[in-house]
Amino acid sequence: MSESLQLDMELDKVFAEIEANNHKTILIQLPDGLKPKAGEIQTALLEKFSDLIITFWAGDCYGACDTPNATGFDLFVAFGHSSWKY
Repeated sequence: MSESLQLDMELDKVFAEIEANNHKTILIQLPDGLKPKAGEIQTALLEKFSDLIITFWAGDCYGACDTPNATGFDLFVAFGHSSWKY
């Protein structure tokens, strides 16, 4: 995994969440400008969690209020330009 991707995408937080809660299926939403990074994100996640099932939301994303109406995933990860507090 490239060091810049980990720093820019904060994948360390995603890794920690997956490890802490043993997530097996995740849905990832990316804004259009970050969709070209999907392959790098998938590779980084599968290097660490080879049995993880990853789905990328292919629809548009217009901000924090525009989350997909999807079920059947252990974890939803929305990447963007601002931090979310949860």
